[in-house]
Amino acid sequence: MIDPELGINIVDLGLIYDLRVNNDHVFVCMTLTTPGCPLHDTIVDGVHHVLRQHPDIQDVDADLVWNPPWSPERMSEKAKLQLLFFG
Repeated sequence: MIDPELGINIVDLGLIYDLRVNNDHVFVCMTLTTPGCPLHDTIVDGVHHVLRQHPDIQDVDADLVWNPPWSPERMSEKAKLQLLFFG
């Protein structure tokens, strides 16, 4: 899933905290860059949509959490380069 505002996948952005697969069920623990993110539904729905495209996945649970809070340090080096983040 690509973040619609930043154009970078949410894994490289550090938004995925945990992903577990149990047979045909996937559980995702994730966050967003801010609690008031206006694209909250779009991103969570996108996670469901992308994972359900896999033929072996029947059910997806996405748990949105705010602790620990997201910070730019969670981004991959690739994402930091794409955003020119030098923090």
